[in-house]
Amino acid sequence: MATKFNEYAGLYSLLLTPFNEDRSIDYKVYEQYVEWQASFNPQHLFAVCGSSEMAQLKLDERIELATLAVKNSGSVPVFATANLEPSWFAQVEEVKKMEQTGVDGLVFITKGFGNDPDRMFNYICELADKTALPVLLYEFPGAQPHIMDGETYGRLAQTGKIVGIKDTTCTMEGITAKIKVQGDTNVLQANMPFLYESFVAGARGIIATPTTCGAPLFVKIWDEVVRGDFEAARKTHEHIILLDDAIGDGFCASAKYLVSLQGVPMNWYTRGNHNLSGQRLHAIKVWYGWAKENGVL
Repeated sequence: MATKFNEYAGLYSLLLTPFNEDRSIDYKVYEQYVEWQASFNPQHLFAVCGSSEMAQLKLDERIELATLAVKNSGSVPVFATANLEPSWFAQVEEVKKMEQTGVDGLVFITKGFGNDPDRMFNYICELADKTALPVLLYEFPGAQPHIMDGETYGRLAQTGKIVGIKDTTCTMEGITAKIKVQGDTNVLQANMPFLYESFVAGARGIIATPTTCGAPLFVKIWDEVVRGDFEAARKTHEHIILLDDAIGDGFCASAKYLVSLQGVPMNWYTRGNHNLSGQRLHAIKVWYGWAKENGVL
């Protein structure tokens, strides 16, 4: 039986940031990449995310990436992170600047308040009051402690200020704790091993690193979930696990290389310490050959 979901459920395809050899951003390739990601018709695009290497980007770079994502996304709505600056007042300004890019929604990271639920609750509510755009939460591992407990999420879900959360607990206990209290919001899954099980438990979407380079698989599994064909979704999940394993070592450089194999001229350079050996590149190429031959990608 098909299931009806709200407009903020579904697939959020993450966007990588392509760099030149000097690690400046290759905005021209980025525009091609956004168009390519949008061509698979996910429900949303997520610009300025962990996979975008947002922690290594300056504010003006993040604003430009969001602006270009909106420009090149066609009819696909774009969300972008808007609270990375260190001070409260700088974050309020960041929210304003991100709104001006034309994004359809903002993403707020949990800002390292995982050990202080009341502080996290008040912080998110106060920042959400600074925008009229829908707000998605993100347990960003780059700002630890980052995990939000189910009780705090339930309180936030009841405020009407947020539309969902990118859950990165990576445990079924953590995932289901939020699903039980999600109400009209959307618990979106970032963990691939438990992706299928999270759908069975009631998760309402996907927002995960492999979507950067394998969106067709996630469009497929979400379509299967929506129409209630969980046996087909289970089989698609098996292919998603293989994709996740293929890019797991050296992400996000590995994902950039897989994108290049699919026709977008993206270098695998990052601003982190990623380095892909010749054998690692060959392994990804062999996996992609298999995936293409068997209609997986």
